[in-house]
Amino acid sequence: MDMADLETLNYDDLDIVSKLQKSQRYIDIMQKVEEALAKDSDGAEKGTVLEDDPEYKLIVDCNQLSVDIENEIAIVHNFIRDKYKLKFQELESLVHHPIDYARVVKKIGNETDITLVDLGDLLPSAIIMGISVTSLTTKGSPLPEDVLQKVLGACDRALDLDSARKKVLDFVESKMGSIAPNLSAIVGSAVAAKLVGTAGGVSALAKMPACNVQVLGHKRKNLAGFSSTSQSRVGYLEQTEILQSTPPGLRARASRLVAAKSTLAARVDATRGDMAGINGRALREEIRKKIEKWQEPPPARQPKPLPVPDSEPKKRRGGRRLRKMKERYAVTDMRKMANRMRFGTPEESSLGAGLGEGYGMLGQAGSNRLRVSSVPSKLKLNAKVAKKLKERQYTGGATTSGLTSSLAFTPVQGIELCNPQQALGLGSGTQSTYFSESGTFSKLKKI
Repeated sequence: MDMADLETLNYDDLDIVSKLQKSQRYIDIMQKVEEALAKDSDGAEKGTVLEDDPEYKLIVDCNQLSVDIENEIAIVHNFIRDKYKLKFQELESLVHHPIDYARVVKKIGNETDITLVDLGDLLPSAIIMGISVTSLTTKGSPLPEDVLQKVLGACDRALDLDSARKKVLDFVESKMGSIAPNLSAIVGSAVAAKLVGTAGGVSALAKMPACNVQVLGHKRKNLAGFSSTSQSRVGYLEQTEILQSTPPGLRARASRLVAAKSTLAARVDATRGDMAGINGRALREEIRKKIEKWQEPPPARQPKPLPVPDSEPKKRRGGRRLRKMKERYAVTDMRKMANRMRFGTPEESSLGAGLGEGYGMLGQAGSNRLRVSSVPSKLKLNAKVAKKLKERQYTGGATTSGLTSSLAFTPVQGIELCNPQQALGLGSGTQSTYFSESGTFSKLKKI
């Protein structure tokens, strides 16, 4: 039955739904646990197979029994809450843990003035203050004697189940050091016992991938339509000391790391390769160092040093391309003459009277003209560029546009009609007679 069915179920006898303590399986396992704790053996022998060890089988049964005890405690808690609701309805909203609730109910009983009841050894002072204030305004009434006895009996049963569960967990944790020493060194004895019990043994846990080990014991919550992105997808590994000490932002990453290393440790334990737990402690130290490395701040940005003052210019490689670039940007003779001045002679300028750009020693004396050097530039065009320029000059006139005309304006005759083919030099030769009607072949082959 689900918890919703148990809440709506109206029953007066607890023995109808709570039958675990009277079952033969519960009695046998608890008797074996007490005998094993009294004997206090050192664990399994090194020569025996792990699955054939009787203590290992008892540990697996104890893990299953601990789950059944938790479900049984939930059933008893629902019974106590339903019956005690008539006396103090607001108590279940103040005390949430089932065992604490059973202890408080047993301590209060039918007492009307809760301020006379000492709850200091059961609850924190803040919760005790809330219970005292709420009890003054509650609408509950004292329970009948028969109902009160049933409630107190249910409280005793819940406390007995809790003590039995602690005894089982203590036994499992004490034996996990010999059954799975490497896994216990990483996640602890309590979490290792839960992982082994849920997986069905050390061998089954060793065959399980790390992604499945990470979610072992995860309980999916019903969020009633709300987003599940903030819900943690980590099971029993969330209870480990490593994850509890890790910052919340790194816990998802750390859980994957712990699951991977736990799988490796379980494989070592399944083969009984390292009974001293040395590999487990080494893996735990590796996990700790990695998590500390994640938390280190990034290195500070180093300031870039300034260049050495008055340092020599960087040497550049030579070559044809560098020589051509130097020739292209070299200072011409015209610029050299403009940068020079004749002693005792005023310099001519573009605006006159010494204003504007000065001409320096350019031009001849008294000519008022700039003398352009006729020396050809050292930068010569290659053959391809020169050929393209010539082709552009020849074919530039052949392409006509809507703005060109065959009419020429001369100072002698005025408007004159010229032949464009004659201007291009196409009036005679092969091109003028090749497609001409009056032209003849220049060479004839005799047959």
